[in-house]
Amino acid sequence: MAERKPIESWLTDMDGVLIHEGTPIPGADAFIKRLRESGKPFLVLTNNSIYTPRDLQARLSRMGLDVPVENIWTSALATAKFLDDQRPGGTAYVIGEAGLTTALHDIGYILTDHEPDYVVLGETRTYSFEAMTKAVRLINAGARFICTNPDETGPSTEGPLPATGAVAALITKATGKKPYFAGKPNPLMMRTGLNAIGAHSESSAMIGDRMDTDVLAGLEAGMQTFLVLTGLTSEADTEKFPYRPTKTVASIADLVDLV
Repeated sequence: MAERKPIESWLTDMDGVLIHEGTPIPGADAFIKRLRESGKPFLVLTNNSIYTPRDLQARLSRMGLDVPVENIWTSALATAKFLDDQRPGGTAYVIGEAGLTTALHDIGYILTDHEPDYVVLGETRTYSFEAMTKAVRLINAGARFICTNPDETGPSTEGPLPATGAVAALITKATGKKPYFAGKPNPLMMRTGLNAIGAHSESSAMIGDRMDTDVLAGLEAGMQTFLVLTGLTSEADTEKFPYRPTKTVASIADLVDLV
């Protein structure tokens, strides 16, 4: 087996790794502090497209985690980067919130329901039947179908909520058109993130709490992968997958000394 290069840059998921249900996970503050002191490039990633990086920075700051805006990478930013590369200055009908609409505005996209190039589906707290019906009709009329992420459910204090992947399945059933997902586990999200901080996959690591998104995306992007057990995956769950993380640890606190 080829010897691994030293880790020079870090990507870490947010929910389940640094925070859980609105509170920081023990060791997260020390990990971020060590990263910032080391000067190593790093990104905090999330598949949630609701919030802008500035929103997330404020949210993390209130929990005592000091993460600069430029070190936050969302599925909305990855989607916008993809669309900017594919069809610069295009048009899109968007189902989503400020995180997604701001990212598309920032690349010069026009948001419209009149013959758009794309229908872009992201996370929102209020999926409406009217908006989904419009998306179906626009896709049937020729708009290309893009989704920020494939997550089928999202967490809430009351229990799981339908998320982007579930709504995408409804639209696919109605149109016969499958979307292109820009977020994890698509390694595109990792590669665009690494490019944004000038990092290389062979000397980078991904930390996550999910085998099917975080570990898979890191693996397919050519990175070392660390699974933490503070989120959705137990150690027993890892045996159900045909691939493994580079290392499994109890929490982010166990990785502080690796930075």
